[in-house]
Amino acid sequence: MAAEPPAFVRLAAHPLRWSLLSALAGGDLRVGELAEHVGRPQNLVSYHLRLLRGGGLVTATRSSFDGRDSYYHLDLDRCAGALAEAGAALHPALRPEAPPLPAGVAVLFVCTGNSARSPIAEALLRRRSAGQVSVTSAGSHPKAALHPGAVRVLGDEFGIDVTGQRPRHLDTVAGRRFDHVITLCDKVRETCPGFPNHPGRRHWSIPDPAGARDPGSFARTAAEIDTRVRHLLPVLPAPQDKEGRP
Repeated sequence: MAAEPPAFVRLAAHPLRWSLLSALAGGDLRVGELAEHVGRPQNLVSYHLRLLRGGGLVTATRSSFDGRDSYYHLDLDRCAGALAEAGAALHPALRPEAPPLPAGVAVLFVCTGNSARSPIAEALLRRRSAGQVSVTSAGSHPKAALHPGAVRVLGDEFGIDVTGQRPRHLDTVAGRRFDHVITLCDKVRETCPGFPNHPGRRHWSIPDPAGARDPGSFARTAAEIDTRVRHLLPVLPAPQDKEGRP
């Protein structure tokens, strides 16, 4: 009797679910945006999202900008583990190889205050890329200083000192060239301006840890951002000039 395919294969092999997973691989999206992306009715998309959530591949968080909306997020750690298990089930020689680190790529992280989420992402991507990625963060309405919780969690959990860093306004980077612009705030996603060279845009729907009463909010936020940063590295392309040459 033939063995059943692993759960990941059964879930992801459906064409519509694969399209949804592929869309979410580029950033967090709302159900209406996913329905538009795949060209299918929203109720059908919602049904398949429920299956993906049940399998642990996708999660949902309520939008901090509009509570009527939810953002869907692809759990890449769960997908990576499930893919590794599926490969091992097929043949033990199927082992994933670590991709090379990108070099010369410019990334901008954006949130509202540039005091917590975006500077955490900036610091972690700089660390994870060993300085090979040019990383900047900015805010639409920057605070006067980095949040003490952000400074503390980067120092305590990652050994990164950002005590001398100050929030910066989006206007200060308006003319710069970026390969990727990543918004971490639902509100700023709606108002983030365009940039030269049409950089890749993606959204990470991450609640502001400064607004939480839980003392562990900054540690959880930093851990989530670190996971997303680790999975961002393999998909950062080499920058290209105006003729399209690498």
